[in-house]
Amino acid sequence: MSANGGNNNNAGAEEKVVKRFVRRAPKRKVCAFCAEKVKDIDYKDIARLRKFITEKGKIIPRRMSGVCAAHQRILAVQVKRARIVALLPFKGE
Repeated sequence: MSANGGNNNNAGAEEKVVKRFVRRAPKRKVCAFCAEKVKDIDYKDIARLRKFITEKGKIIPRRMSGVCAAHQRILAVQVKRARIVALLPFKGE
């Protein structure tokens, strides 16, 4: 214990340099379906649907994929249809 009554970890005259990171606003994601002007999302288009599911077979949320709300709802329905018809797995491989 030091004379001031507390633990003095910084006994020398050393100063700690504090780096502050400025947080930038994240870049706004653009909906892939709106950008390509896709009319409809089809459950038979497995290549496109696979981009929006994880390795475990879960549907990727909107905040990660960048899809707009309207297309996310349609996408979820089509992924579920593809699972029922056995084009996509319910569970990951």
